[in-house]
Amino acid sequence: MPMIPTSEWLSQWEQQRDKLKCPVDLNDYFILPEIAGKQLAIIDFGPTSIPTGQILVRDPLCYLGSIKEQPYFQTASVGTYSAEACVVKPDEDGDCARYAAVRLRFSDVPAVRFEEALIGHEDISGMGDGEFFGFNVDAGLACICDKQAHQAFCDFASRWHQEHPDGNLYDDYFAALFAKSYRENPQYQRSGGDWLNWTIPDTEYHVPMFQSGFGDGAYPVYWGYDQAGEICQIVVQFIDIQLAYM
Repeated sequence: MPMIPTSEWLSQWEQQRDKLKCPVDLNDYFILPEIAGKQLAIIDFGPTSIPTGQILVRDPLCYLGSIKEQPYFQTASVGTYSAEACVVKPDEDGDCARYAAVRLRFSDVPAVRFEEALIGHEDISGMGDGEFFGFNVDAGLACICDKQAHQAFCDFASRWHQEHPDGNLYDDYFAALFAKSYRENPQYQRSGGDWLNWTIPDTEYHVPMFQSGFGDGAYPVYWGYDQAGEICQIVVQFIDIQLAYM
């Protein structure tokens, strides 16, 4: 079950929400052809299954396999949605394509503000300017995953490790799938593969996995709210394009 924030925490959250606003308009990442002189492109990762509306964003190799991982305390609309990435196109200097942000849109209504997604235990009062909570990446990958799919992933990973006690889940399972993704969709991928739309075995749950911008680190996740104050998007931000490239 997701964490239920205390009334004291929710009161603090309401009072401190201005601290959680995204410093940039993430709509620009998916609308503008360039930012800070960098050419941008959009790629579609395909469907993402959201059967409960309880969402986690995690490194799939280092953290998603723990059933103790908690979803964000706010929820999205149940359904199947396309994951799309804002890509910073590679330059002539040989740098690869970088995924600056990945989002799911739960409706066609535009987002008018973006605010960090939280689990419900964070110390908001201790936040400084320019700080965020985010999630940790230690294997260069991230994914957007519903809580029910998270349970199925944990079951799959547990079975796989029982069957392959000396195996490595990436090297011996996912690497071939990422390489196949590259062969089928080579644009804005390196030859080993930079994204994968994975269906958890023995389920119908689609979980997109994708490279995390500049690699390992901590990254924020934002809910997009529409004019009525309803959640209409979730966006994982890997690169502040203006900050990184100016």
